[in-house]
Amino acid sequence: MSGRQPQQDDANHKSLAAQAGRELTLPNTAKVAIVAALEREVRPLIKQWRPVERTYDGREYKFFENERAVLVCGGIGQEAARRATEAIISLYAPVLVQSAGFAGALDSTLKVGTVLTPICVIDAKDGSRIEAGVGYWVLVSVDQPAGVKQKAKLAEAYWAHAVDMEAAAVARGAQAHDITFVGIKVISDEADFEMPPMERFVARNGQFRTMAFTAFIAIRPWLWLRVAKLARNSTKAATALCEWLEQYNDDEEDLTTSEPGVHPTSEGPN
Repeated sequence: MSGRQPQQDDANHKSLAAQAGRELTLPNTAKVAIVAALEREVRPLIKQWRPVERTYDGREYKFFENERAVLVCGGIGQEAARRATEAIISLYAPVLVQSAGFAGALDSTLKVGTVLTPICVIDAKDGSRIEAGVGYWVLVSVDQPAGVKQKAKLAEAYWAHAVDMEAAAVARGAQAHDITFVGIKVISDEADFEMPPMERFVARNGQFRTMAFTAFIAIRPWLWLRVAKLARNSTKAATALCEWLEQYNDDEEDLTTSEPGVHPTSEGPN
């Protein structure tokens, strides 16, 4: 996305942020529902939260609770995210639903660790758009991990800044229950980073088959450096995401959800 994205100019970033900087102020009795894909994306945040196992629609879910929020790791992909969203809404009746987790950059200026709040989420399956409660960026959700060529095509087709695999399903679930939706995504792979072949290791329930992936990589040394870089980037991304989500551990009277930032971090990838 060269030549047309407004975030390339830092001063313009701040101006647009001021215009889009609507805030949601939630009373301290409110329960926020957070839907993530995998526990590793949010582990720094939930290590002190209460784990609770509950059943919904014949499926077992592990929720993490504190006084402010409840979080579920529903798995990778839109179907897993849809099921988890329905479960957390039905069991906890939240006032706000948030899709949190990793995203790939479609904009070459976005670096690993940049935290984004999308104002609009697009479902690539049908081109439908869902507006968020706050935000600035445009996020597109797809069915498979996006490689470099697909990232370029998505940027061109949707004028989007980032890509993920769950936010559209979470947003649609919140919309169906007339609940405010907010996204919070962190860049874990940049626009020119070619993801290792990972889609075949996502199980039907949305869980990642780590042991099978490790065995696959072990006999393919030409992928080792790429996988090692992805692991470093994922750690950096999870840290950045959870630092922002740390607001849900605050003891202040009000909890405010707002735009976390409108320009890339100064640091590049590890």
